[in-house]
Amino acid sequence: MDRFEQARARALAGLQERPGIGTLRERSLHAILKYWADPDESHHEAALPCRLIADIWDGERVTEIQTRGFSKLRPKLARLLPDYAVTILYPVARTKRLIWVDPESGALSAPRKSPKTGTAWDAFRELYYIRDYLCSPRLSLRLVYLEMEEYRLLNGWSRDRKKGSCRVERIPTALLGEETLCGPADFAALLPPGLPAPFTSGSLAEALHIPPKRAGQIINVLYSIGSIIREGKSGRAFLYRNAWPQG
Repeated sequence: MDRFEQARARALAGLQERPGIGTLRERSLHAILKYWADPDESHHEAALPCRLIADIWDGERVTEIQTRGFSKLRPKLARLLPDYAVTILYPVARTKRLIWVDPESGALSAPRKSPKTGTAWDAFRELYYIRDYLCSPRLSLRLVYLEMEEYRLLNGWSRDRKKGSCRVERIPTALLGEETLCGPADFAALLPPGLPAPFTSGSLAEALHIPPKRAGQIINVLYSIGSIIREGKSGRAFLYRNAWPQG
């Protein structure tokens, strides 16, 4: 059994006596990642001298496992970064199987594979909220690419009850890879190689096959941390260039 499978087994065994699926709120995902990042339970939920609780503290580095809600992480980073090296561990569902849960009967649908493939760019929805801290030499972002099963309640507003539904749990089934980003150069290296120079938010959206709004959010983060620079305008659109070109 490899390290990820060991972490998965330990975490799920410790959570077997929980209530039903509708009350999980991603605790399985958090627990599995915690055991995978550091199997030593004495390092988990550690009290720091600054009166904060770290998900993991090994005596040298704080690791915060954040599955969502980076806006809530801002005040914690403000207190940690002056004194501690911090790694944010963020899961990305590279592949995903959807399972629908009937909120009344608890019945589960057969798993169905999602056509979407997760990438590092998915993290930018959350990174937007902590962009002021991404240049800190004490902060690193560890992206963990996973195969996941995602459970959603059939409680949406559409006729099939799927649109507007609530996600209640994601359980990773396999580790597919990871990468660590530390500072503007690492984030700039994510830009697709075929991107025009200079480029606009629209050309980034086209290159990444994402909606313009998401591309604008990515541009905002990259520009804020100095991964890209602004070079005038083309019509009403700002022009940008990679501030850390490769080679």
